[in-house]
Amino acid sequence: MTTQTSATENTHTVDLLVVGSGTGMAAALAANELGLSCLIVEKTGYVGGSTARSGGAFWVPANPVLRRSGSPDSLAEGRRYLAAVVGDGVPPERVESFLDNGSSMVDMLSRTTGMKFTWAKGYSDYHPERPGGSVVGRTCECLPFNASVLGANRKTMRPGILNPPIPMPITGGDYRLVNLIASFPQKAVPRMLKRAFQGVGGLLIGRRYVAAGQALSAGMYAGVLRAGIPVWTQTSLTQLTVDDGTVTGAVLRRGAETIKVVARRGVVLAAGGFDHRMDWRHKFQSESLVEGFSLGAEGNTGDAIRLAQEVGADITLMDQAWWFPAFAPLPGGEPPMMLAERSLPGSLIVDQSGSRFVNEACDYMSFGQRLLAREHAGNPVEQMWLIFDQKYRNSYLMAGEIYPRMSIPKSWYDAGIAYRSDTFADLAAKVGLPVETFNATVARFNQIAAGGTDPDFGRGTSAYDWYYGDPSVKPNPNLRSLDRGPFYAVKAVLSDLGTCGGLRADAHARVLREDGAVIDGLYAIGNTAANAFGTTYPGAGATIGQGLVFGYVAAHDAARP
Repeated sequence: MTTQTSATENTHTVDLLVVGSGTGMAAALAANELGLSCLIVEKTGYVGGSTARSGGAFWVPANPVLRRSGSPDSLAEGRRYLAAVVGDGVPPERVESFLDNGSSMVDMLSRTTGMKFTWAKGYSDYHPERPGGSVVGRTCECLPFNASVLGANRKTMRPGILNPPIPMPITGGDYRLVNLIASFPQKAVPRMLKRAFQGVGGLLIGRRYVAAGQALSAGMYAGVLRAGIPVWTQTSLTQLTVDDGTVTGAVLRRGAETIKVVARRGVVLAAGGFDHRMDWRHKFQSESLVEGFSLGAEGNTGDAIRLAQEVGADITLMDQAWWFPAFAPLPGGEPPMMLAERSLPGSLIVDQSGSRFVNEACDYMSFGQRLLAREHAGNPVEQMWLIFDQKYRNSYLMAGEIYPRMSIPKSWYDAGIAYRSDTFADLAAKVGLPVETFNATVARFNQIAAGGTDPDFGRGTSAYDWYYGDPSVKPNPNLRSLDRGPFYAVKAVLSDLGTCGGLRADAHARVLREDGAVIDGLYAIGNTAANAFGTTYPGAGATIGQGLVFGYVAAHDAARP
């Protein structure tokens, strides 16, 4: 259905206005299927939001993809797991709504887009040892998608973070295998060749295959375009309009034009968090956070949260983010992602004192929370260094683009991000770490690695740790002594995938006031809303999963007679 234009040139009327083009596209697709007219507006020049920059996975218990793939998962087990990891951090009815609507959301995406989904079997939940946790996991992702169906609109798709030297649609499962190419060439090389053939071969017949967050975003965008849902880029939300306590629409700024949109069924705020609003981040989270280190889309500056507060909305969990350790960036660049690197054997992470301080292989959100807990306790981690040996460098992918045996770029050394030496003592001196403490730390690590257990921090005791480990290393895929020089130190920083505190929302995705009353006509999903899982990250794709599900929920609530 198309937008209706009123007699006044700068006034448009639709049923549902969606602000943000990441998981907000799911809300528009669901609403369109229910017969509502929709308009999607996007602040930046690109469609896809942080979703397009992500791994693109979604975590939804007992969904149809899992059932078709033979997963033993059930809603009862998903409920038991979320009760264990979320606890009373959020109202139980909000968690229940997520569980109850997850399968219907996945079916809706399958109907309204050309996407095909697969189970990332083996990608463990992030806390699999908790009641209801799954070692084989609940994470699903989109198979490589032909973005050429977008036609001329492909130029407005937000680029991803990783750009391989040749077109290769690498899925999450592919990444894990490619990362172990030196240990399992018989499996990894054929997979790489398959993806290279798909990517390069696709171009020869006019197809541009993409994967991960690019696939999910392109798939939804294709569905939006096919449904005839208008998408306005470079359009900012400047005001929410209210009549007798009900949100009735919004005022937008599109180029030099001010446009009033009347939204008969409501406004869905899906504009991301406040990733790049540093005054808020310093106020609510930490003064140590550095501008430009967030991996969220650049348009995520908290506008929707602020404007909703102006009409009475409550906020919560503002101290939380989807924390993600990363490599220190080159001047003017953004931090290269660090995922498997800290789980792989032959490496450890130390702080400015030269000491270990965490299970390096734990899930990335917990990693960040432990760093900030130390800061709040008055013992901050001021520096982080990933330490590894030559065998590690010969074996594993690094920063998504430095393949095994490739040299670390000279620019990293020149910028003081990387150091190399034949001895641990000299490496510590170059980095500026206390030599005696650092030597003792490495000696202790080598001792416990040789034994295959980590009594200090428990590295390798969780099935999640193992997922990004090297199963060729026994008995612990996360532990190996550093015994082959030269040795390396590469600087790490605390980054994030976006903030996850924001507007307080209920089980129907409706925004709430401080007294718990509903603001009629106003919905919040994705990172504009406070995390539906409180302070936890249940599994890979939970942030996208909840955005998609509550987009579906918001559309259905808005469509109620």
